[in-house]
Amino acid sequence: MTTFAPDSLDLNRKLPLWYQVSQSLRASILGRSPEAPLRLPTEDALAAHYGVSVLTMRQALKELEAEGLISRHRRRGTFIEPSARRGAPVRLLGSVDAIVAQQSGMSTELLGHGPTPVPSELSGYFPGMAEVTGFRRLRSDEETDEPTNHAHNYVRPEIAARIDPADLTRWPMTKVLRDVVGVRISRITDTVEARLADPETARLLQIPLLSPILHYTGITYDEDGRAVDVARIHYRGDRFSFTVSLDA
Repeated sequence: MTTFAPDSLDLNRKLPLWYQVSQSLRASILGRSPEAPLRLPTEDALAAHYGVSVLTMRQALKELEAEGLISRHRRRGTFIEPSARRGAPVRLLGSVDAIVAQQSGMSTELLGHGPTPVPSELSGYFPGMAEVTGFRRLRSDEETDEPTNHAHNYVRPEIAARIDPADLTRWPMTKVLRDVVGVRISRITDTVEARLADPETARLLQIPLLSPILHYTGITYDEDGRAVDVARIHYRGDRFSFTVSLDA
């Protein structure tokens, strides 16, 4: 049976190999011609094509399977999903230090903290848990004192018990978790989308109701793969933009 022929790839040793392979294969899949075969080469053949180990190739394929771009069938092989859409999210990698830097440089007011029910839409990140600890903060420009963003963090209770709330007025949550509490962070997944300000957000950010805002969701995972913190941050749309810089 004829198999799909992915594009070639020049590997960059500065980034994880599985990530580069998954994104290259992803681009090949989404840019394929309608008549291209749906069956992918074997793991061994793909690993040889990209010049990586089978374990690296397996991790890359797992990423694409999670996106719904491919399906894997024992003894039959791996196939491109005919319904795969271009709208699938692209995963961009950076460093925890870059996130800490982005969160820094503003004065912060702690609006409140304490036990809070797990929001239903976040229950998948905290399986079996009815409550987490919430931290609400308002950040302002240090020079103008103008509110710029409102952050609400949902933290696992056993981790939150080790956080000194005063530290959150000095440092970003990511830095407190990593450098003060000692959480071994393995990755952070970020999502940014456009929304309209609800009454509470408009009041806190001092903007008109239904003004455009940037809604950020960041999930911080520890080395065991558990979500230890889910951050929801509302940024003023007239003060922020998000830029991604990718090295070739």
